[in-house]
Amino acid sequence: MASIKNLKKDINYVLGDVIEYALDVSTLKNEPKKGDVIIDEAIETFDALVAKVNASGVENKKAHFNAINQELETKAKGLVEKINGL
Repeated sequence: MASIKNLKKDINYVLGDVIEYALDVSTLKNEPKKGDVIIDEAIETFDALVAKVNASGVENKKAHFNAINQELETKAKGLVEKINGL
């Protein structure tokens, strides 16, 4: 992990792309309600991950940030699978 700044950027870019993809797919398939649910979940994931990045008092920072990075990958893949299932 290069830096906290880059981790925050990764979270922002990845989940931003997921939201954009959800908007595109829900618009094309005329399923705005289902798309909104996925977008809300992506926003909740963003808020939770940023809160974890900003948490103070972490003993092993490297392991903590690596776990956040892994959680980002897992959550993003899950959201993309939900979008593909629309």
